[in-house]
Amino acid sequence: MIKIILLFACLAVITSAQYYGGYHGHHDDYHHSHPKYKFEYGVKDGHTKDHKSQWEHRDGDLVKGQYTLDEADGTHRVVDYTSDHKAGFQAHVQRKGHAHHPHGESYVKIDQHY
Repeated sequence: MIKIILLFACLAVITSAQYYGGYHGHHDDYHHSHPKYKFEYGVKDGHTKDHKSQWEHRDGDLVKGQYTLDEADGTHRVVDYTSDHKAGFQAHVQRKGHAHHPHGESYVKIDQHY
């Protein structure tokens, strides 16, 4: 019986939400709004060698951005991208530098403890 009462209470809250500031009227506002934003961030950690950055701009349906990161093999990846309603998501990926792997001990020689 408690479960039925809780079910009806939840349904009442969901139903009334559209009249008390829930979805009422906001759906139409979203389609007529003009979204616009800009952001960027970056990390450059000398200890972990974690180097990456990203920026992105949106103006209406057009999104442009770029992210970069240093790969584990020593190369640098740069990805420029755009997205819009007509062309969808488009990315141009560049890999700069030459891959190299550090010389050292093989994983076979490392003691494994389980």
